[in-house]
Order: sequence, then structure tokens, then C-alpha cells
Amino acid sequence: MVKILFISDTVMPQLENSANLRRRYHDVELIVSCGDMPTAYLEFISSVLNVPLFYVRGNHDEMYDQDPPGGINLHNHYVEYHGLSFVGLEGSIRYNRGKIQYTQNEMRRMVLGLAPRLRYNRWRQGYGVDVFVTHSPAQGIHDAEDQPHQGFASFLQFMRWYRPRYMVHGHVHTWDRRKVVETQYYDTRVLNINPFMLLDIEPIAEKR
Repeated sequence: MVKILFISDTVMPQLENSANLRRRYHDVELIVSCGDMPTAYLEFISSVLNVPLFYVRGNHDEMYDQDPPGGINLHNHYVEYHGLSFVGLEGSIRYNRGKIQYTQNEMRRMVLGLAPRLRYNRWRQGYGVDVFVTHSPAQGIHDAEDQPHQGFASFLQFMRWYRPRYMVHGHVHTWDRRKVVETQYYDTRVLNINPFMLLDIEPIAEKR
């Protein structure tokens, strides 16, 4: 079992306190950011807990060009860690001239580009990747009606084609407790982790 702290979008005071981090999250083995997080915040958490950091950029993370976090950028990359596999896609739907925004067609091309590795994995082990990490939600799952927070249709295709065990995203705030933050879509458990969420994920590929 791998304990992962997922964070996104909102700086939380309790995660800026080193004593609280060591006391409550001492057994965390990995930090994963779903975007729109200050570099200093990410590096503080990962350094206090002394664990690796994986991330994708959110639509507001243009400063990473000059000051990237000290971790692994999952965007368009397949990474394995402690028996779990990860792949990520950054950004949001295009709504202005921001650099980390994509049209539906642009994102669909990126999803197609992941096919060689993930389709082979799905054929070999039944699922393409353990954890699909994004900033934006999928279209119709945890997204919103306003243009900046609409989800990507190609993420639905990703889940149908590659059957990830988990899809984790941020971007849509969840202060209203009535909002749905967990949805099952085919074989994928879809989670809006904004502002943060702890998950214990069991590697299963190594058991085969």
C-alpha cells in the first residue's frame, strides 16, 4: 500500500505548518500536485516530509517556466514509483490566451499520443495506468458550466480506452460540501482532490 498526499489549487494553512505535517502525514510516501500550486508550497511540503513530488501544471502555473518545482512533471510522461504507475496531462480548457490552456482537439491529440504505451499495458495487465493525474476534470464529471471550468471530452475517451484505476484532478473548487467529488466511470474511480486528499493505493501489477 502506498500512501499519497494529493494537493491542488488552494494553499491550506495546516499544510504550511511543519510540525503538523510531520505529526499527521509522517507516513506519506509521495506528494502529487494536480496544479495551480505555488512552487515554494510544493517544495516545502515535499522537503518537510522528505518524499518525492510529482505534478502537472494548472492553467495558472505559467511561473513554472522560470521557477519549476523540484519534482517530476507528469505531463505526457509515464512514471513508475513503488509499484504504481502514473501519467499526467496539464492545463485547462482554452478560455483566453493563457499558455497552459488547450482546445478539445489539442487535448484529444495528446490523449492519442499516449496510446502506444498505455494500450500495451492494458493488454498485458488489464489497465493502462494506475493513476491518471490531471488539472482539469473530464467533461460532465465534476466540471462546471462556465467556460474556464468545463472538462475535456477526451478524458472520457482516455478512461474508456486505457482503463486507469484512478483519475485525480483539481481545478473545480469544492467548498460546497454538496458537490460530488467522487464518481465511478467504467473501471476508473474519479476524484476531485481540491484542496487535498490522502489516498492509500495498493500496487497490483507486481502481484501478477
